Order: sequence, then C-alpha cells, then structure tokens
Amino acid sequence: MKRRKINAFSLSFLDCICCGLGAVILLFVIVNAKSAIRKDTVTSNLQGEVSRWEKLVLESKKNLITTRNTWEKTEKQLVKTQGLSKQVIQIIKERKDELAHAHKDTLANKAHLNKLKADIKSLEEDVKRLEAGSREDDAYGSRLRKFPGVGDRQYLTDLKLGGNRIFILVDVSASMLDDTVLGVILKRNLSDAQKIKSKKWQQAVATIDWLTANLPATSKFQIYTFNETATPVLRGTEKTWLEGRDVESLNSAIARLRKVIPQKGTSLLNAFQAAREMQPPPDNLFLLTDSLPTMGANKSRQSKVSGKKRIVLFNDAIRSLPSRVPLNVILYPMEGDPLAAVLFWRLTAMTQGSFFCPSKDWP
Repeated sequence: MKRRKINAFSLSFLDCICCGLGAVILLFVIVNAKSAIRKDTVTSNLQGEVSRWEKLVLESKKNLITTRNTWEKTEKQLVKTQGLSKQVIQIIKERKDELAHAHKDTLANKAHLNKLKADIKSLEEDVKRLEAGSREDDAYGSRLRKFPGVGDRQYLTDLKLGGNRIFILVDVSASMLDDTVLGVILKRNLSDAQKIKSKKWQQAVATIDWLTANLPATSKFQIYTFNETATPVLRGTEKTWLEGRDVESLNSAIARLRKVIPQKGTSLLNAFQAAREMQPPPDNLFLLTDSLPTMGANKSRQSKVSGKKRIVLFNDAIRSLPSRVPLNVILYPMEGDPLAAVLFWRLTAMTQGSFFCPSKDWP
C-alpha cells in the first residue's frame, strides 16, 4: 500500500488554527465586555460625585449672593443707625443739660425755702423771747437771762459788756479752790463734789452767770475754760461764735460750767492763744483768774515755779494776746502772789480795758 505524504497545511491543521483563533477572539470579546461593564460602573460613580459637587457649588453661589445682598443691606442699616445714634446722643446731651439746669434751680429753690424757714423760725423765737421779756421786764429789765442776786443789788463795776464778739476766759486751775496756798493743798485732796462747792469757785461761776445775763442781745459770745490747756465750755464749738440772743446756749454753758472741777496748773499763754485763733477776732475780752501763770505752752518739769519765773511766763503770754482788743480782768487775789494785781492792772490799762477785784459777796 502506497504511503501517504504528510502535508503541514492540511485541513486538520487549518481547523486547529481557526479554532484557536476563534477561542482567542472569544476570550478578547469576553474580557473586553467585562472591562466595559467595570468602566461604566466606575464612570457612573464618578459622574454622580461630580453632579453632587456641582449642586454644592451652585448652592454655595446662591448662598454667597444672598450673603452679599444681606451684607449690603446691613451696611446700609449700619450707616442709618450711626446717623440715628448721633442724633440720640445729641438729644441725650441736651436733656442732661436741661436736667442740670433744672437741678440747680431746684437746689436754689430748696436753699431759698430752707433759708426762709430758718428766718421764720428765728423770727418766731425772737417774738417769743420778746413776749417773755415784756412779761418779765419788771423782774430783770432788758437782760437776756435772769440773775437773782441777794436783794437784787447792782454794783458799779466799770465792766464794759459792749461789743459784737465777746470772749470770756475762765481759770479752772487748782488755785481756784481757795484763796490760800494751804487751803488749795487741802481742798485738792477732797472729792470732786466737795471741790465744786468751794466758795471761791462758786463765786467765779456766779460771776460768769452775771456776765452772760448782761450780754447785749445783738452780740456773739464764746466761753473758754483754761488750766494747762484751753477748751470751750460747750463741746464741739471750738473757734465758733455763739449767738448772744440764744438763751438756750447761754443756759447750757452755765450748766456745763457748774460741773467743771478746778485742777492742774495755769497756762495763760494757751488761753490767750485760744482767743487769738477766733475768726473773726473778738472785740472784747474778759479774763477771770486769781494769779500769775505757772506754766507756758507745755507743762514744766519742775515741781515749783518761782515768782520771777511766773513773771516771765506772764510776759510770754502777753505776746499771744489778740491785738487791739480791750482786756477786762476780774481777779480773785491769791495769797503769796502780790504782783498779780499790779501786772494785770497794768495790762488792762495798756489795752484800755478794766480791772476789777470783787468782794466776797459779789455778784
């Protein structure tokens, strides 16, 4: 049998090649189809995201336009409000000025009303005092206060009680307890109640009572007590003039003086200095004392003061005496101090005042 020749491009070979090519094409078609599906899926997601961002951008543009319109409207309102605020501030300022003027007018009216009330009250008190005075003229004449003496006796004292501002100085040192040194030493150790009852001190208080009863109604007065220091009889009236027609103040001063207890040393310098500090200054000065001073502005360290030293202290005190003011001295002579009367008499003569040594039963 004849052997058949092998042909490489036989039908079977072609079939295999075609089948392989078809398989490759089929595989490519399948792979390409899956790629397209996957591409469509990814593209769809991205497209949705893009659409969402486009919507957000559009909304943002709308909000921006709205905000811009609102800002422009707010800016216009701000300008308008600023103009209105300036007008309101100006109106407030004008109202404050009007209120200030009204307040001043109100205060002035109140002050005027209070002054009128005070004047009316003062006039009423004057009327009452005049009515009372008219009923009691027979008892004590034109005096502001009644002073009942023994048998209503009057004495020629040459004390000039005139003046617009009368300043009275009362010595309340321990020496005002008695006329003798021994008596002062003995009474200095007594109780306060017994010291107040001392005849010499009671005579000094009665003298002040007599002086205040004879003060001119139109004058002003002040009463100071002095020993080592000088203080007003009525507390809280330092460097203040009191009205002479104020009977209540006069009575209070005398009542307060009756409770004062004589004690300590005597500083005439501090007494005159207190009179000098009064403003306006006094035009009539009264001094009730019994001896020359025993100290200056400050207390001496020495227990005893010689006669010469007391004269030096007296001369030092004179330098503090208010100038051009008459000094009237009522002296209760003290044993062992003979120069006191001479020096005080000379001082009253220099100041054109008066000097008076009362008897035991005066006033």
